[in-house]
Amino acid sequence: MLDINKIREQKETVKTALLKRLEPAQFDLDEIIFLDDKRRKLIAEMEMLKADRNLHSKTKPTPEIIAQMKEVGAQIQNFENDLRLVDEQLKTALSELPNLPADDVLPGGKENNKVIKTFGRQPKFKFNPKDHVELATGLNLIDYERAVKMSGSGYWLYRGDGALFEWALLNYFVEFHKKNKYTFVLPPYLLTEQSAYTSGHLPKFKDDLFWTQDGTCLNATSEMMLGNYHRDEILDEENLPLKYFAYSACFRREAGSYRKEERGMIRGHQFNKIEMFQFTKPGNSWKAYAELIKNAEKLVEGLDLHYQTVQLAAGDSSAAMAKTCDIEVWIPSMGVYKEVSSVSNALDYQARRGNVRFKNIATNKNEFVHTLNASGLATSRLLPAILEQFQQPDGSVKVPKVLQKWVGKKKLCQTNQS
Repeated sequence: MLDINKIREQKETVKTALLKRLEPAQFDLDEIIFLDDKRRKLIAEMEMLKADRNLHSKTKPTPEIIAQMKEVGAQIQNFENDLRLVDEQLKTALSELPNLPADDVLPGGKENNKVIKTFGRQPKFKFNPKDHVELATGLNLIDYERAVKMSGSGYWLYRGDGALFEWALLNYFVEFHKKNKYTFVLPPYLLTEQSAYTSGHLPKFKDDLFWTQDGTCLNATSEMMLGNYHRDEILDEENLPLKYFAYSACFRREAGSYRKEERGMIRGHQFNKIEMFQFTKPGNSWKAYAELIKNAEKLVEGLDLHYQTVQLAAGDSSAAMAKTCDIEVWIPSMGVYKEVSSVSNALDYQARRGNVRFKNIATNKNEFVHTLNASGLATSRLLPAILEQFQQPDGSVKVPKVLQKWVGKKKLCQTNQS
């Protein structure tokens, strides 16, 4: 959520920033300021009435004063009802505004995304390479048909070496983050509406989430849980930054997003992910952002995968984020790069929604923290990239060295499993 005072005092600056990712007709700052003016006026009038009531409470009551105070009480109640309505309207209007893009974030959509780093080279094959679906089914790693029978389209099932391989990736990530002194968290998968609001998924992305009959939703990313970990808390400045990482299965409706080339594991309703998250002081968040990018890149480099790092344009970034970089791996059969990590700085946008603050020792005032998140990493596109980039002429696939101790072999070969 944006700071209403910033909107009031720097309206043109805020408007210019929002136009990087929105059309002029998609927001109305004047309406927001009008609602805030109305709110302030109601508060002022209500406080005057309360002061008048308090003054008369110190005098000897007469029938006339008693009648007058009853009328004042009724007026205060009306003002409180009006204020409650205006507060809700203002909150809704502010909730629908995205974060302000950082100054160096380009306007527009995907067409303005910018590659800022490339690692390795696209593999060249001296044989006819297979795609990851052929490789996964041929090596009995993934069972697509039985998963669809169980759960419907958009799901897959790991089996045998495939399950070991998936778990090896997660173990590799966990070991890496532990060495970096991040605290491991295993959160619940279901969240309240307030939690989804704090993370920025509500109100705009409600239809992208799976909702239960109890009014809770399945997490779309561990960022949602970690961002709520310190909700409504005042943190000690000396403890910042707080660094966490969490494992969770993630669930997304992905309604209408399937394309023919995104079959297999490229896009689905459920996938595994390790998420990094930091709560920092405002002056340190860009340093933390650089650290998270470096961590995500090191993980992909440890797998020896060809990838690129892309700074997203404003319109291609999540609404809650001021700046985002994606780490994208090369999928040879598709001839495209696919995201395996998204690294973002939300500044104080999520902290305002979740009321996460810290006590500034120098000023003795409570300030909003900055929140940052990064996939570290998501697995659903890593396995396809590894299968395709490391495939051999005989249909086998080399196991990246960092995973061999968990997989228990150096190469994945055809088995007779049914």
